[in-house]
Amino acid sequence: MGYSNDLRVRVIQVVEGGAAARAAARQFVIGDATAIRWVKRWRETGSFEAISTKGRSRSPLKRHEDWLLELVRQEPDLTLEEIQRRLFDEHQQKAGLGSVWRFFDRHGISFKKKRSRGRTGSA
Repeated sequence: MGYSNDLRVRVIQVVEGGAAARAAARQFVIGDATAIRWVKRWRETGSFEAISTKGRSRSPLKRHEDWLLELVRQEPDLTLEEIQRRLFDEHQQKAGLGSVWRFFDRHGISFKKKRSRGRTGSA
């Protein structure tokens, strides 16, 4: 959970009043880097509000979205491991199996486990 806008405003006011950002951070018991970022953003944009991360994908697979979706359209029987390997071989993009799974889950594509073949006969 982010810090309140009230706290952000108070930190910025202290810094604008002549204190160093690090001193304001200690006064309000927040990280130095946090206070420095808030003041920098205030000076550059005039805004003290937190930047929303909603709606923004942080997935490194986003830039390969078209390729990945086309790949499973052409070869629907690929496993996650095979997709992971092809992604690295063809695009030098490393990705964990969980990342690959989440990418396809976001696009409503699921991968069913393939049943291993049963025994061929009685022993």
